[in-house]
Amino acid sequence: MIPHPSSDKADTHTLKRPVHKFGGSSLADATGLQRVADIIANEGQTDALVVVSASGKTTNRLIELLNLFDSGDSAAATTLEGIYSYQQGLITSTLPIAEAELLQAALDVDINTIAHVLESQRLDDYQRNFIQAFGEQWSARLLSALLSSQGVASSPLDAREFLRVSGSPVQIDDATSRQLLANLFSARSHQVLVVTGFIAGDDQGRTRLLGRNGSDFSATLLALLAGSSHTTIWSDVPGVFSADPRRVSEAQLLSRLSLPEAAELARLGSSVLHNRTLGPVAESGQQLMLRSSYHPGDGHTRILRHDPRDPGARIVTSVDDAVLIEMSISDRYHERVNALTEWLTRRELAPLACKRRPERKLWQIAYTPEQAQQVFSLLRDHQTSGGFEDLQQREGFSLVALVGKGVTAQPEQCLHFYHALNEQPLEFIQPAVNGLSLVGVVRKMVLEPLLLRLHNSLFSRPKRIGLILFGRGNIGQAWLKLYQAQQANLEQQLNVQLTLFGAFNSQGGLLSSQGLTVEQLLNDFQPEPVQWPDWLEDIADHGFDQLIALDFTASESLVAHYPALVAQRIHLIAANKLAGAAAQDFYLPLKQSLVEHDVQFLSNATVGAGLPVQSSIKQLQHSGEQVRAISGIFSGTLSWLFQHFDGSQPFSELVLQAWQQGLTEPDPREDLNGQDVQRKLVILAREAGFDLDPAQVKVHNLVPESLLALDKEAFFDRLSELDATMSDQLAKADEVDGVLRHVARFDGITGKAEVGLEVVSRDHAFAHVRPGDNIYAIETTHYRQNPLIIQGPGAGREVTAGAMQADLWQLLASL
Repeated sequence: MIPHPSSDKADTHTLKRPVHKFGGSSLADATGLQRVADIIANEGQTDALVVVSASGKTTNRLIELLNLFDSGDSAAATTLEGIYSYQQGLITSTLPIAEAELLQAALDVDINTIAHVLESQRLDDYQRNFIQAFGEQWSARLLSALLSSQGVASSPLDAREFLRVSGSPVQIDDATSRQLLANLFSARSHQVLVVTGFIAGDDQGRTRLLGRNGSDFSATLLALLAGSSHTTIWSDVPGVFSADPRRVSEAQLLSRLSLPEAAELARLGSSVLHNRTLGPVAESGQQLMLRSSYHPGDGHTRILRHDPRDPGARIVTSVDDAVLIEMSISDRYHERVNALTEWLTRRELAPLACKRRPERKLWQIAYTPEQAQQVFSLLRDHQTSGGFEDLQQREGFSLVALVGKGVTAQPEQCLHFYHALNEQPLEFIQPAVNGLSLVGVVRKMVLEPLLLRLHNSLFSRPKRIGLILFGRGNIGQAWLKLYQAQQANLEQQLNVQLTLFGAFNSQGGLLSSQGLTVEQLLNDFQPEPVQWPDWLEDIADHGFDQLIALDFTASESLVAHYPALVAQRIHLIAANKLAGAAAQDFYLPLKQSLVEHDVQFLSNATVGAGLPVQSSIKQLQHSGEQVRAISGIFSGTLSWLFQHFDGSQPFSELVLQAWQQGLTEPDPREDLNGQDVQRKLVILAREAGFDLDPAQVKVHNLVPESLLALDKEAFFDRLSELDATMSDQLAKADEVDGVLRHVARFDGITGKAEVGLEVVSRDHAFAHVRPGDNIYAIETTHYRQNPLIIQGPGAGREVTAGAMQADLWQLLASL
């Protein structure tokens, strides 16, 4: 049986214990907690690992409490009371009375414990850690209790039970942590585990902290230890933007960001990403996604392992308040600077930016004020052994940067950046050695005008798109004419520059980086022989921002090369049904490869030509509907035949007429055998989220076995052998006052899929289709008694070419 999909979710449903992380702002009040509980329930992952931060500003209040205690301030008691009141309010406003009483009793014990610890004369670091750790414990208990009260099996898990660390900065004891976690999993399967972020334990049972923003690190680290394939970090923003949207209104959400780019952005102080968070991602196979818990439907950013297709700046970022630390190095300048850089990096204190000035014997390094205080203290103690002097720090600076793979090798972008910053009170510009960023340090200023100018100048260039055409038959030629008529409009509205980079048919093909013309492809196409491996190598350095392949063929051999095209990160648009309806052992790896290589595959032209069938299924899912069944008349040829088959003439004569009018394939058996309809049914079921294999579809072939192996001429000679069986079928339909129709059906509840003749009542929607038209009935959660009906021409060169053009528009708009 084929399982029904829970909803239109990311491909995380089958992954091993997926990880979700929710920050303090997402858990700050009862509304936020309920929103998080709804997200977890809607994801449908009954064994998810949910990492939580302390609610709201709880960690800050606990640190404030400790600072007041250190200074002997009597306000410490008032602060503790405020913490208690906030947590108590969360419990009573979030949980039913019985569950609230249990958590209230546990909170009372915790507050008494904190008060008892604070009776000490002086707290060591481990006692301070112990107190700070309560924020995450309270969040984990509360969210777990809320989930349980709403029917989601759940329990809290204190990370100190499994996460073993040592040293300073903390180092993870990987082997011990994995084993402890595995033991916990075996005892707590089939439930959502709500895990404390930020905290860990050492081998002496003492509490250790992972640093501020450590809960994000906890999440990806937990995914690494648990072997999870997917981690989602939920916060108050949907991901990474091309600039801070609060400062640059034109900033766009980036749906994809490479891991090196994300790491560079984190290094430069991004509030969305943190440097340690990405370490476990690099070490494992987990996919990392950033989403908004406030607006889950507002898009996301997926962190990818491979480099972006189009090098250059993708993000304008900034740090409002920066401090410069300067020192003089008299001898062995570069050797000492290299040693100091390594020394700082080992302590996870690499600077945001640095400038070597050997002619002045000066080295400058930039930090946030919080980091600068720590770094300056360490360097002051390291002056003698470090071989530098005249250590000083200068306040009052800001930092502006462009981030993107290869940005330092983009002359136009570098020129814009240098020109814009040279007009400011500039201290220095540093191109990153790895080519991932250009960083400028300026005197502190209002940054918005500069950020807006940089963003506008860098991201207004049209994307260069290369199109590769496969197939110059009727549909391909119709599309070329349509493309020629709409190219200018496409380029203007979508800010792209389109080039017909290549064209291929069964005889060979042509490639031209300067572009092929429509007239050349329609009237003077002279293909050259092509070998696939060589051809793929030829396009490796194509020079376009993106490549899109359009498959107008029915070629099985071309589909066999789809994985190679995807590996080259070439997007696919297809009228060819063979990939979308292929056996699972081809289709599923192809689907996974599309995700891994960040490639899109659009195939709306494969079913219904220009009818919005697949897009309607997607829209229904996006609105929360679950597809329960799909049925219809999917073949224009068979629609025509059975609309006309009323007994007034033999069925074989209708087949011959359809063939003579060009309504069938050159060999009508390719229509009568139902395989084309089978493919369409598989494609639609998969679009609706079902794992349907073609072998699971029962197909009733209208061609007798005795006629299958004949050549075409012999088949036409014996075509009348179809008549007796078809007349019997028609008679049975007449007996119940029905009509014969060739119908495809898929039941999402039972998993049953079937293609063949059916008798339908004369008032059924399938009975009144115009000859040659298709009809599709889609039943969903709320469209059951009255299914959504889509009806119209399901074939034809112009409408199919139009569907390919619509897919091209959609793909270009998403790039």
